[in-house]
Parts: sequence; structure tokens; C-alpha cells
Amino acid sequence: MPTTHQKSRRERLRESTLGEICASARALLVAKGSAAVTMNAVARSMGMTGPALYRYYASQAELMEGLKADLFRELIETMRTAGDRPDFDTPAERLLSICRALRGWAVAHPAEFRILFASPVSASSTPRCNPSSSHSGYAFGQVFLEQVVVIWEAQRFPIPSLDDMDPAIAEQLQVYSERIGGRLPPEAAYVFLTCWMRLYGLLCMEVLNQIGFAFSNVEPIFEGCLKELCEMLDIAYSPPSR
Repeated sequence: MPTTHQKSRRERLRESTLGEICASARALLVAKGSAAVTMNAVARSMGMTGPALYRYYASQAELMEGLKADLFRELIETMRTAGDRPDFDTPAERLLSICRALRGWAVAHPAEFRILFASPVSASSTPRCNPSSSHSGYAFGQVFLEQVVVIWEAQRFPIPSLDDMDPAIAEQLQVYSERIGGRLPPEAAYVFLTCWMRLYGLLCMEVLNQIGFAFSNVEPIFEGCLKELCEMLDIAYSPPSR
């Protein structure tokens, strides 16, 4: 029977190999596109045999889910690190920093961004590259939501009336508010979702090069979007430090 030390060492080796597999898959993704990320191609790039790789991932689909999970972990960590700077005094500073970190990562990693948001990881998937971290698209969205909740709890912000909305929208907002544990009432959830759709929509258009026909420099437009978000959330906008 293996000792605890031997088992721990085996686990460390497995985690190291999983990390190497994800890194190799990511390199193929960036260099050649998602179609190039096959079990055999990843195995070849690592000097492994195909059957050996199947000991870690049962299929190409499972490998891709592992890669996506690892990318979500990296993106979430990037955003949280940006918002946790000790010199930030207000939720507004943290929110702006998180949004800029999101855009910075996306622009720097367009291939990774595409594969994450063309077919997001489901909330029920279990990441294998680093099981101790949350890598789901749900966890990604929570980073932005958490900051809006902090703003709402600290000072509130202007909200619309559900009575003035289409009943179908109001009903869906009620359901969403319950889904997030009531951290935002339906009216505030509407403001949050509006902000998120504007931010995320613009980012997708930039990274997927859907507005390149008109704009070669999207940063001023992105900052304009952040100003609008700050107005909706009734917080102070501050330009990025240079």
C-alpha cells in the first residue's frame, strides 16, 4: 500500500502533467486555431503517445473543457488581482480596474477569448487542470457582479420601475434576482445587466474584429463605455493611469 508521502508525490506529478497538457493545448490553439487542438497533436507536442494522454483526458472534448477551465481561472485571477490593489479606496476604482484588466487580457489573448466565449464552460463542468479553483463562466461573471453589489449596498444607484417595463422583462428580472440570492433587487439587477451587456458586447465586438472597419483604436470608445457605466451606477469615473 502506498504511503501518504508516495501518494502526495503522485498527485503532484499528475497535477504537473495536467498543467503541461493545458499549456501545450493552449500553444496549439494560439498558433493554429482550435481545430489543431487534438489529442494526438497535444501528445506529439509533449513527446507522449496518444494512449498515454488518454490517461489524463478521456476525450478531445474533455481536454478542451480542461483548457477552457484553466483559461477562466487565469482570467478571473487577472481581474481579481486588478481589483485588489491596496491603494484603491472606493468600489468605483476597483470596478474600473477590473473592467480594464478584462479588456487587457482579452485584447492580449484573442484566441483564448474566442474559445471561451464562443462555447463557454457550463456551470456544472468540473475543471481538471486545477481542481482547487473555480473556472466556470459563472464564476467569471461573479467578479463584475460582486463589485456592483458592493456599490449598491454602500450607496445605492438610480433604478427604474418594474411597472414601466414589459411584464416579460420584469418577470425575468425577478427570477434572476432570486437566482443570485437577492443580492440585488430586480430593479438594480436590471441596471447591472445593462452595464454588463454594454461592456461585454463592446469587448466581443473589439476582440472578434467586428468594428475594425471603422475603428483602429478602440480604447477611447471603451473608456467612453466605462463613463456611461459609472453614470448608471452613480459612481465617479477616473481615467486610466499612464
